[in-house]
Amino acid sequence: MSGIAVSAPRLLLRRLHHVMAGRGAPEQRLDEIVRLIAGNMVAEVCSCYLMRAGDVLELFATEGLKKNSVHQTRLRLGEGLVGDIAAHARPLNLSDAQSHPQFAYRPETGEEAYHSLLGTPILRGGRVIGVLVVQNRTRRTYTEEEVEALQTVAMVVAELVSSEQMIASAEFSDTAGNATLPHHITGRVLAEGLATGFALMHEPRIEVKRTLSSDSVQELKRLDNAVSALQSSVDALLVATNTLFSDESKEIFEAYKMFAHDKGWLKKLQEAVKSGLTVEAAIKRVQDDTRARMKEITDPYLRERLSELDDLANRLYLHLDGRSQVDRRNLQQDTIVVARNMGAAELLDYDRRHLKAVILEEGTRASHVAIVARALGVPVIGQCEEVIETAETGDFILADGEHGQVFLRPAEDVQEAFYRSMRQREERQAKYAALRDKPNQSKDGVSLILNVNAGLLIDVDHFHDFGADGIGLFRTELQFMVRSQMPKVDEQTELYSGVLDKLNGKPVVFRTLDVGGDKMLPYLRTKPEENPALGWRAIRIGLDRPALLRSQLRAMVRAAAGRELSLMFPMIAEVSEFLEAKAILNKEIERAKKRNGGGPSKVNVGTMIEVPSIVWQLPQLLREVDFVSIGSNDLMQFFFAVDRGNPIISDRYDTLSPSLLSLLRQIARSCEEAKTPFSVCGDIAGRPLEVMALMGLGYRNFSMSPEMMGPVKEMALSADIGKIEPFVRSLCGVRDHSVRDQLRAFARDHSIIV
Repeated sequence: MSGIAVSAPRLLLRRLHHVMAGRGAPEQRLDEIVRLIAGNMVAEVCSCYLMRAGDVLELFATEGLKKNSVHQTRLRLGEGLVGDIAAHARPLNLSDAQSHPQFAYRPETGEEAYHSLLGTPILRGGRVIGVLVVQNRTRRTYTEEEVEALQTVAMVVAELVSSEQMIASAEFSDTAGNATLPHHITGRVLAEGLATGFALMHEPRIEVKRTLSSDSVQELKRLDNAVSALQSSVDALLVATNTLFSDESKEIFEAYKMFAHDKGWLKKLQEAVKSGLTVEAAIKRVQDDTRARMKEITDPYLRERLSELDDLANRLYLHLDGRSQVDRRNLQQDTIVVARNMGAAELLDYDRRHLKAVILEEGTRASHVAIVARALGVPVIGQCEEVIETAETGDFILADGEHGQVFLRPAEDVQEAFYRSMRQREERQAKYAALRDKPNQSKDGVSLILNVNAGLLIDVDHFHDFGADGIGLFRTELQFMVRSQMPKVDEQTELYSGVLDKLNGKPVVFRTLDVGGDKMLPYLRTKPEENPALGWRAIRIGLDRPALLRSQLRAMVRAAAGRELSLMFPMIAEVSEFLEAKAILNKEIERAKKRNGGGPSKVNVGTMIEVPSIVWQLPQLLREVDFVSIGSNDLMQFFFAVDRGNPIISDRYDTLSPSLLSLLRQIARSCEEAKTPFSVCGDIAGRPLEVMALMGLGYRNFSMSPEMMGPVKEMALSADIGKIEPFVRSLCGVRDHSVRDQLRAFARDHSIIV
C-alpha cells in the first residue's frame, strides 16, 4: 500500500472546501469529510472525535467503524490512544496500535480488525478541540507526507468544527452569551501596580478566509516579503530601544532577533505553503503547533522560546500585504493589553503613555515580559485562565496588580471600590516616600537593617528610591536563566561589578546559583525527578559541577577587587557542604591574589538556613560562617513537608504557627550566643505582621521585595520592641494552629500599623 500521493493533499483540500462551502447540516458535512479523507489516504477507517464539556472526546463521524458507535463512543482526556493524542497535542503514528499500552478497546466500534493508526489533534488557537484518526488493517508506519497531510486536513476540519452552526448543533458549552456580563478572574502578580483601561487584544484576530492557495509560487513570494518586513521591523525596534535597558535585557532582545531569523521556523512556514496553504493558513498551522507544544513543556526557558515564536507569528500576520490593526505606538486611550503570552520586544511596541497594564493567560514572574514590565513600571497579572475567551477589545478592565485580580466589564459599585483602592494606594505611596529618609528603627529606638532583594541590574537601578540599607539577597540565577548558554566569567564579572558600582559602598549579599526544582537552565542537562524541590538543586548542583560554581565565584572575586565581598551559599543541609563550597572560594581568592594581587579587601561568607537538618548543626556551622540568612520559603516548605506549588496544601500551615516561631527563636538564640549576624530574606521578611513577630523573636535584619519596604518600615516605626518581645515569646509554647489572630489583636491594642 503506497499511501497518499505527493500531489494528493492539494486535491483533497479542494474537495474538502467544496464540501464545507456546500449546503447541509454540519454533521452531514463532517460525515462527507471523513469519507473523502479515507478515500484520499487509502485508509479503511477515518474517524473524527470532538471535545465535549468535561474534557470528554466523543466520536462524531466515522468511515469504516460501526455507525452505531457515533455519539456513543467516548474517551476521557488521556484515555486510550485518542485521549493520549488530545492530552499531549501531538500526532501518533503506530504500526500496531493494539500493542500500545495506551490502547483502550471499545467493542461497539469494531476496530479490533485494524492495526495501524495515524492520529492528529484538531487545534484551534492552540487548544485541542478534537482528534482526527485514520486506520488500516495492515501493519504499516505512515509516511511523513501522510502525517503532514493529515495535520493540514485537521486544520480545515477545525474551521468546520468551530463554526457557529456546528457549535449550536453539538450543543457545546461556550461563553459567547457572557460577553457583556461582568467577569472576575484570579491570576498571579508578575509586576505590581493598579490600573484601569480598555482592553486591547494583543494577538491579531485575523480570520483565515482562504485556506487553499491556487498559486504556491505567488504565496511563497508573499511569505518572503512578509518575513523580510518582519525582520526589518525587529531590527529597527532593537536599535530604537538599545539605550533603554541594561545588559541582561539586551540579551533578551538579541535572542528575540535571533528567532526572527531562525531557519527552522521559516522552513516550517515554507513547507506549509508548499503543501497548498495560503500564507495566513500556514502561519496559523505553525502557530497552533507552537502553542500546543507550549502546553506540554514545563521548562521555563523553552516555554519562553516558544512564546517568542508565537509573538513573531502574530507580527508576521500584520506584515502580510502591509496590513495593520491598531497603531500600537499611538494609542488613543488608556489601554490594558490582553494576551495569551508576550515577548519582551512586543511590550515595547506599545505607546508607554497609554499602556496601563498587561493581562496574560500564561506567564511567570521570571519571564522576559515581566522583567521588562517591572523596569517600565507596568503592572502585569499572569496565569489568568480563559481571559482570551472572555475579554473583547474595548472592554473596560480593572487590573489589580497587588492581589492578582482582573475585573472585566465591572459594575459601577466595583469600579467605585477600585478607584478608592487606587486613591488609597497613591496616598500610601506618598506616605511611604515621606518615610524614606527616616532612620530604620523601631518606636523605642532599636536599630533595624531593612534591605531589599534584587536579581538584575534593572532592579538595582531603582535601589535608592526605597531608602534601603543595602541588598540583603541578590539572586544571581536570573542572569543564567535569561540566556541560551552559560554566561562567561567576564560577563558575570561585569554584572556583579555593576551591582557593586550602583550600590556605591552600601552592602550587597550575593547568593550563588540557586537553580533546579522549578528554575531550570536550558544548557544544564538534568534528568526528570519525582520531587524536584527535594532533588538536585542549588549547592548540590554547584558541588557536583564544581566548574560551574568555580566560574561564578571567580567572577565575584574579580568584581569585588579592592572592595568588600559578601556572598552566601543556598540550601546547605550539613556543615561539610559549606566547608566544601568555601574551600572552592578560598582557592579563587588565592588565585586572584597571585595573578594580580587584586582580591577583595574583605570577604564575608555566609549560608542560607533553609534545610531543617542544619539547625541541629548550628553550633558547628556558626564557628565557620560570617553570617546566616533565613530562607523562610524553603524552610517552611521542608519544615511542614508542604509542596509550595500544590494549591490544596500550600495554605494549610501558617508562617505564624507556634512550631515555626519556636524554630526561628531557636535559630536566633544560637546566633546570639555565637555572636554571629543573622537575618531573614524570605517572603515573611516583607509582611508587616510577620516582621513584628520576628522582631519579638530577636531578629533585626530583614531583606524584602522593594515594594514592601514602605509597609514594613511604617510598622517598625510604630512598634515598641520592648513590649513585643515577651508577648511573642509567650506564644511559642501554645497549642494553636496559628497565633495570627493574637498578634493582630496585640498590634491593634498597641497601635502598631500592620
